[in-house]
Amino acid sequence: MTTELLKQLFFSMLRIRRVEEKIVELYPQQEMRCPVHLCIGQEAVAAGVCATLTPTDAVFSGHRAHGHYLAMGGNLKAFWAEMYGKATGCCQGKGGSMHLVDLDAGFIGSTPIVGGTIPVGVGAAFGAMMQRLNKVVVIFFGEGACEEGVFHESLNFAALKNLPIVFVCENNFYSVYTPLSERQPAKREVYTLAQAHNIPSFQENGNDVEQVYQMAREAVERARSGGGATFLEFKTYRWREHCGHNYDNHIGYRTETEFLEWKERCPIQHTQMQLLKHRLLTEAELEEMEKEISLELEEAIAFAKSSPFPEQQTIFDHIYV
Repeated sequence: MTTELLKQLFFSMLRIRRVEEKIVELYPQQEMRCPVHLCIGQEAVAAGVCATLTPTDAVFSGHRAHGHYLAMGGNLKAFWAEMYGKATGCCQGKGGSMHLVDLDAGFIGSTPIVGGTIPVGVGAAFGAMMQRLNKVVVIFFGEGACEEGVFHESLNFAALKNLPIVFVCENNFYSVYTPLSERQPAKREVYTLAQAHNIPSFQENGNDVEQVYQMAREAVERARSGGGATFLEFKTYRWREHCGHNYDNHIGYRTETEFLEWKERCPIQHTQMQLLKHRLLTEAELEEMEKEISLELEEAIAFAKSSPFPEQQTIFDHIYV
């Protein structure tokens, strides 16, 4: 882990956090009308995993996809335009927050159907293998997707065909408002499900970007060298409500104590403290990072707000029937 790499990972996490905090700030203005699922608190997984990939690889995600899109280098202007429903958005303003795509960056797409992109990603890996492409496929999903039948079908096929794929489970312990304890048997860790399919599987702290990167790098190298699939489970925690820009601890599905304990494990704060403590990052460099992100955000939001809405006659474009 070089100094430059660690600073790169920190910048990636910080950029994701600032983008989503800007969503929190602007969403009440009622100009963004799509649902939003924020990953504030979970940035280390996206930054650490995507740093091991190239734009020629392929990444798939689910409804909480902002971090994955941004960490892969997805176009920020197209992201914001999509949030505002504009024609210049990455889905021409028709998809919103949960339908992101940037083929040039290797981000193939995200959909809100829980587990829906898992079989699609497996198909992409199968296609890459048949075409003898040096491509690794990564699929991000939450632990709730592991309760879908297609999850097991996909892992079985990936193991059978020795596909170049990495399954990345972001375990934040809740499926909407239902805790893991009410959905899965006690004393069974999620990553052990993949072991039943004879897929190497590992569990790590999803709030430590260095550990995420190291584990992801090994899995990606294994896939790229013909070693087949790997399953990675990263335990992490979302700070905001399941869907929306507010906090929702008052509902009662999780305790304030639990929330504060996880907030103390903030992946960005942890990395920033390490960088400053070991004098790998100066306050001036940190300030420059903040300025760079702020300027990029201002330009992207201005672009989005000034962009036109889709023309009415395009409403039936790009559909099957």
